[in-house]
Amino acid sequence: MYSAVDHKKCSSLIQDVLKIFSGKWSFLVLAELIQGKRRFNELRRNLGNVNTKGLTDTLRHLEESGMISRKVFPTVPITVEYALTEKGKAFHSIFKEMAAWGEKWMDERER
Repeated sequence: MYSAVDHKKCSSLIQDVLKIFSGKWSFLVLAELIQGKRRFNELRRNLGNVNTKGLTDTLRHLEESGMISRKVFPTVPITVEYALTEKGKAFHSIFKEMAAWGEKWMDERER
């Protein structure tokens, strides 16, 4: 069982983690990048109704959080490619666990 100190530390760490995923598109971007590297327009197309600003903000936030990397290619027009970092790849197991939990516990109406 957790002591009060352990519980407080755990709660604080969880809050910090949730800040990384606080954006509307964060989980979906990470899920897309789990599949492999993607260019900006590929992400935008694959995510559906995300607007350019929303996607740009999400990508910037995930990059600042160390979850994804951004590589710029000197082409005309400039090509930008996004990929998971080691930190982002480590999230994959958590993502799978969350999906398994959802399969087990989420009612069809909640999906």
